[in-house]
Amino acid sequence: MKSKLLKPSKRPIVKRTIASVMLMNILCLSAVPATLALAEPVKATAADEKTTTTTTAKPKTVNKDKVPNAESLGLQVRSAVLMEPTTGQVLLSLNSDNALPPASMTKLMTEYIVQHEIKQGNLSWDTVVTVKENAAKSGGSTIFLAEGDQHTVEELYIAMAVGSANDATVALAEQIAGSEEEFVKIMNENAKRMGMTTAHFINSTGLPRSMMPENYRPATEEETVMSAMDTAKLVKFIVEEHPEFSKYTTIQSYKFRERDKDPIINLNWMLEANKDVTNFKSFAYEGLDGMKTGFTEEALNTFAGTAERDGMRLISVVMGAETKASRFTETRKLLDYGFNNFEVKQVVDANTVVEGTETIDVKKGKNKTVKLVTNKDVSFMLPKGSDGSNLKIETKLDSEAITAPVKKGTKVGTATYSYEIEGMKNVQKATVDLVTYEDTEKAGWFKLFLRAIQQFFIDLFDSIKNLF
Repeated sequence: MKSKLLKPSKRPIVKRTIASVMLMNILCLSAVPATLALAEPVKATAADEKTTTTTTAKPKTVNKDKVPNAESLGLQVRSAVLMEPTTGQVLLSLNSDNALPPASMTKLMTEYIVQHEIKQGNLSWDTVVTVKENAAKSGGSTIFLAEGDQHTVEELYIAMAVGSANDATVALAEQIAGSEEEFVKIMNENAKRMGMTTAHFINSTGLPRSMMPENYRPATEEETVMSAMDTAKLVKFIVEEHPEFSKYTTIQSYKFRERDKDPIINLNWMLEANKDVTNFKSFAYEGLDGMKTGFTEEALNTFAGTAERDGMRLISVVMGAETKASRFTETRKLLDYGFNNFEVKQVVDANTVVEGTETIDVKKGKNKTVKLVTNKDVSFMLPKGSDGSNLKIETKLDSEAITAPVKKGTKVGTATYSYEIEGMKNVQKATVDLVTYEDTEKAGWFKLFLRAIQQFFIDLFDSIKNLF
C-alpha cells in the first residue's frame, strides 16, 4: 500500500513573515531616538559654549524727554536750522527746506571744491593763478583784482573765505574748471551727491545774475537758491572731510598785498578770538570757528556758523535776517539752544543682539540657527541728563532663513532705532544692519541625511496625530 505524502502547511510561513515585519517595525521605531541623537548633538556644557561680548537691546518706553520748542526762541529770520554733524540730527528747524537766495554762503561750495582738489593732488596752495577778464570784472565785494594779476591759490582762498571777495572766488573757479560756467556744473554735481535737494547754482559767488559781468551771465534767467537745510548739509561735508577749514576761517584780518592800505577784515563777528576786539566782543561766541556770511538785497543777511564745545560741534544757519548784527544775535539763540539742551549720547553699541530678532534660521548648516547682531553703534542727540528711555526699535529681515555656508558679518536685515523728544518736530531715526555674528559652515551629507530622516518621522507623526 502506497503511503501518502503530506503537503507542508503554509500557515507557519505566514506567521513567520508577519513576525518578521513586526520585528522590523519595532527595530525601526526603536532606532528613531538614536537617529534623532545622531542628527542633533546634545547641548554643549557651559565650559564648551562660546562666550560673546554681545548685549541685548531692550526697547524702553518710559517718560518722554522734553526740550523747549522752536517757537520759544522767537527767531527773527526767514528760515533757520540747527544740526549736529556726527549724527546728522536736526535739533531745530524753521522753514529750513525753503529755497532762498543764499548770497555769499554760495562760496561754501567753492571753498569745498578747492579743498577737495588740493586733497586730490590736482591743485596746491602754492599754485599761481592768473586773473582773467571775468574775475577782474566781478562786482560786489572784491579785492580789486586786475586782468593778468597773479596770486597763489592760498592768497585767493583767504580773500574768498575771510573777505568774501567775488573776484578771488571767480579766479579760483576758472583755475579749476577753465571757466566759471564749467565750474558751476561741478558745483551742481556735488550738490546732488551731497543730497542737497533745493540747491541750484548759477555762479561761484552767490551774486544775483544782474551783477555778473554781462558777457559771462548764464543763458537762463534762473538765480542761485539754496535752503538753510542744504546749507547745513554743505557745512557738514566741509567740517567732516576738511577739518582744517578753521585754519582759514578763523583769520581775523589779512593784508592781501603789501601796497594795500587796509587789511581784509573777517566778516564773521562771532569768532571766539573777537572776544578781545572792542567792536566785536559783544558778538564773540565761545568755540565758534566758522563759517560764512552773506548779503544781497534779495537774500538780506545770511550766516552759516559752526562752533564746538566740550567735544560737541553744532552747525547753525540763518537766512533773511534784517541786519548784519541780527544774523549773529539770532545765531546765538540757535547755538545756545543746542549747547544748553543737548548732548551726543551713544544709545546702542555695535554687536548688540536685538530682543525678538536674536537669531535667523540656517538651511543646510551645521547649526540650524545663527546669532544676529547690529553692525555699528547708534548715537542720538538727547536732552542733557536723559537716560535714553524713549528708544524704540523696529527690525526687518530680508528673508525668513539663509542657506549655509554663511560668513560672519553677512547682512540679513536691518534694525531701525527711533527717538522722540517733546518739543522737537523731528523724530530722530537711525538704521543699522543686522549681521551674522559668526561663520556658519554647511553640514556634511550624512548629517543632512539623518536630519531628513528625522524630519520625515516628525512629519509622519504630525500627520498621524492630525487624524485623531
